[in-house]
Amino acid sequence: MNNIIGHNNGQNILLVGIGNVLKKDDGVGVYISQHIGPVARVKALTVEMSIENYIGKINTLNPEVLILADCMDLGAAPGHWDLKAATDIAGHTTNTHNISLEQVSQLFHCPVYFLGIQPLDISFGEGLSPQVRKTADALVEKINRIGDEWPATELLNNQHI
Repeated sequence: MNNIIGHNNGQNILLVGIGNVLKKDDGVGVYISQHIGPVARVKALTVEMSIENYIGKINTLNPEVLILADCMDLGAAPGHWDLKAATDIAGHTTNTHNISLEQVSQLFHCPVYFLGIQPLDISFGEGLSPQVRKTADALVEKINRIGDEWPATELLNNQHI
């Protein structure tokens, strides 16, 4: 996995924030996308719960690498995160979407990765749990700091922030 993303240095990356901000930690992808930038080579787009409505826009933006950020049940401690290639996620769905992540990835014209963050609480309400917020802030800080020097292997190597 490190080699796959590591070879994307110099390419334009689009990070898409997915989630429902009215279901606590389910809004983590939106939180991340809203706090990115401006960063050279890394653009952010917030789609909330309707990625299906943004397929054309994402393809028009023509990213060379697409990262979809969302809360995901990883079977891990709250705040744990993982970045996986779409090809490594068969049949998995996120908490708020019925379409599988693998099916979503087939709609785009570039390599697709999923940045999944383990939620603590996805009940009705606003705001992220402290564990998930800490992870989201650390990921945002890394992405914003990276700028033109996107060492994605650094991002991949610290899955417990």
